[in-house]
Amino acid sequence: MIVEYLRYTIPPERAAAFETAYAEAALSLAKAPECVGYDLSRCVEDPTRYVLAIRWTSAEAHLEGFRRGPHFPPFFAAIRDYVGDLDEMRHYEPTAVTGPRPPTLYEWAGGAPRSGA
Repeated sequence: MIVEYLRYTIPPERAAAFETAYAEAALSLAKAPECVGYDLSRCVEDPTRYVLAIRWTSAEAHLEGFRRGPHFPPFFAAIRDYVGDLDEMRHYEPTAVTGPRPPTLYEWAGGAPRSGA
């Protein structure tokens, strides 16, 4: 897995539309098998700054699969107006330095996934 970080600077008068655009774009991300998850965060100290983290199965899956697949055109159409506001767009590999993760649904419920079927 890799994480793509996109850092944006969005003027206050465009912030609501930016978040709405990414909510629409997220529908395409959710359908893409190459996407493991995503989250958009807004800076508390400087509300004009946003970070979008998209977790992909691999950089190749993102660049070759998603970008050439059926989910990219609607994703890009939703966020096209904000490409000029990008400060960074790069892929990062997670390291061994990590904290506790939230429990899976199965762990939370006290069980394990059903094997076989």
